[in-house]
Amino acid sequence: MACNATGGCESGCYKDENESTNGVLPSVTNSTNNPLPNLCLKCKSSEIIACAVNGGTNMKLCAECFRGNLYGKFKFAVTANAMISPSDNVLVAFSGGTSSRVALQFVHEMQVKSQKNFDASRDRSLPVFGVGVAFVDESAFHRFPSNELDKEIEAMKVVVDELSPPTKTFHVIPIESICSSNSNSARDDLNELLSAVSDKTGKEDLVVQLRMLSLQKTALENGYTKLVLGSCTSRIACHVIASTVKGQGYSLAADIQYVDARLEIPVVLPLRDCTSQELNMLCKLDSLKTLELYNGSRAGINGLISSFVKLLQEENPSRECTIVRTAAKLTPFHFNKIPEEADDCNLQLASQRRRKKFNLKSNELLPPESYCPICSSPLDKNSISSLDLENGHTSHESFGSRCCSSCQFQILPKETLHMEHFYSLLPQSITDRAKDGSCRNQRSIREQIQDCLLSDNEDGT
Repeated sequence: MACNATGGCESGCYKDENESTNGVLPSVTNSTNNPLPNLCLKCKSSEIIACAVNGGTNMKLCAECFRGNLYGKFKFAVTANAMISPSDNVLVAFSGGTSSRVALQFVHEMQVKSQKNFDASRDRSLPVFGVGVAFVDESAFHRFPSNELDKEIEAMKVVVDELSPPTKTFHVIPIESICSSNSNSARDDLNELLSAVSDKTGKEDLVVQLRMLSLQKTALENGYTKLVLGSCTSRIACHVIASTVKGQGYSLAADIQYVDARLEIPVVLPLRDCTSQELNMLCKLDSLKTLELYNGSRAGINGLISSFVKLLQEENPSRECTIVRTAAKLTPFHFNKIPEEADDCNLQLASQRRRKKFNLKSNELLPPESYCPICSSPLDKNSISSLDLENGHTSHESFGSRCCSSCQFQILPKETLHMEHFYSLLPQSITDRAKDGSCRNQRSIREQIQDCLLSDNEDGT
């Protein structure tokens, strides 16, 4: 039927066949008989393969655009936060899972590009950053055949070797190496330490901290300057809710930033804006080999939160991103950035943008932080009790008072006799933290009351 409207009709209908140009009807798609092809939202030429999440919005992309989008989020996080500089030697924590596998792949691609630029430049003024890979062997806690472990470790070595050049050193770190005793007694001590923790959630959290101590120790001993973790949006979203439930709200902002420099070797999270679904899809598209050596179910609060967030994500694919974006509005701590260097312009610009965004003070105006010796959570200064200090040493009695409320409730034994035994089994690096924190608190208190103190040459009468 012809349109009777006078003037230009924009309704999408058409006039009778006699009025159409050359008898050809305008192209009209039919949702049932002739559907539009599923084209990539970005390039509009290739077929859709996967969905990417950008700012809470799902984008249907082809394989090439999907990969470019994911690498773009990684690269932006690295450059915007000055995570990796040409003079760095970075250590990538590698568990064999999809997140750490993608982190290793992207860091490798950055290194290859830097190597090409270095070879093509005449002056070769910018060096190429080094890359090492570390796997923490937790067989002291997980019981399975040694030949199976050796097989998986050998598979990891193959993955790392296939990425060369440039050559990357592969470190296998027995988690008991953080103890000063020999390997056999160290394994027994760590197992006895975990056995002393009755709470399932506390036991899992303690293993996480022991793993981080092992990575830090290896990084320090081998001259690495940054530690790269594959923590993604999905894992951070679980951490946000779990920390809230555990009563770690004060320190939550410290754990979810791109950079965490409270430990000796700064920790960076370049995949913070990537979901586990995206990383899994990339591994499938690029045929990246993954391994799940410690893929056991999580227990306690951590397991419940993981199942809860997974259910939320199934109902709405943007839930994880929403959780992380909401938590990211918390004001970060002063250590949530790479330590400034006078000759690094990129680092200075990143620090300036960060201070302007969160309205932060410079480090010179901030008092020193006090940390929980077990989980390194920053402690609220108003909640730190006065402790009995003798010659800078910390006993098992005062050690518990220096821990955060979450560690006190979920990890530390309640009885004094058990607490003394627990303290004797702790790695020296943890007990040293408590001693260092005691000295730091003493200096901080002395600085605050300096104006009220009498000098040696003043008369106290």
